[in-house]
Amino acid sequence: QVPLAESGGGSVQPGGSLILSCAASALAYSRYCVGWFRQVPGKEREGVAAIDSRGQTTYADSVRGRAAISKDNAGNTNLYLDNLKPEDTGMYYCASTRGDLDATLIAWKYGYWGQGTQVNVSS
Repeated sequence: QVPLAESGGGSVQPGGSLILSCAASALAYSRYCVGWFRQVPGKEREGVAAIDSRGQTTYADSVRGRAAISKDNAGNTNLYLDNLKPEDTGMYYCASTRGDLDATLIAWKYGYWGQGTQVNVSS
């Protein structure tokens, strides 16, 4: 089984919104941090938002005030993105840590990664 599976990506106009969802299963740890990252070809992967087992969250400066990360009753980790900008375009990845880490946007602290879902923001 795939430990992490993203969904919700697509094409949206600037100023619009998207909800990305991450389903996590069969992970090695009962408690862990889940983060969302994005990447454009030729650029480094950028942390967007993360939430840990205690409900603590952290956001990148580029999306602060426009993003919200949360968990639902089904165990999914959702990323709500509002007022989307062209620079929000990229492949979005869901990732989880191998232990109960505090919310972090440092990519190397994450051990499991999904396959990604593409987000394109353009008019």
